[in-house]
Amino acid sequence: MHLGDLGADVIKIEDTGSGDYARTAGAVHGKTSYFELVNRNKRSLTLDLKQAAGVAAFMRLAASADVIVEGFRPGVVDKLGIGYQAVAAINPRIVYCAITGYGQDGPYRDRAGHDATAPATTSITWPTAACSTRSVSPGARRRFPTSRSATCSAAR
Repeated sequence: MHLGDLGADVIKIEDTGSGDYARTAGAVHGKTSYFELVNRNKRSLTLDLKQAAGVAAFMRLAASADVIVEGFRPGVVDKLGIGYQAVAAINPRIVYCAITGYGQDGPYRDRAGHDATAPATTSITWPTAACSTRSVSPGARRRFPTSRSATCSAAR
């Protein structure tokens, strides 16, 4: 979103199966305001990165890219064959940024991190339980847009 706001040609890679969950979560007339907000100035493309054809297509895009921002758990991109070393071999000037839910090392490093799990992990949902029998997630999604903003500022 932010690199696109600055004029970059941003291509978002989505899974061929489900795509981005934000496309349909709370959709009205087939669109969600959250998805439209955080994906403005982006073109979307679906690739199956578990298949050779998907990896090959990704690498063709990576060969001319300036920046790659990925949000997989640590080690996943290397297993897929699209990690920093593989991309840098064909594009030595690449800026490769990894955003993980719980960091590159530490006890939770292998856990998937999403905007839905972060509030519960950090106990930010606790205050919402005071008026209910269960806690609920805060209405605004803040973690991923904030981490993306910081990452894109650093990549720039």
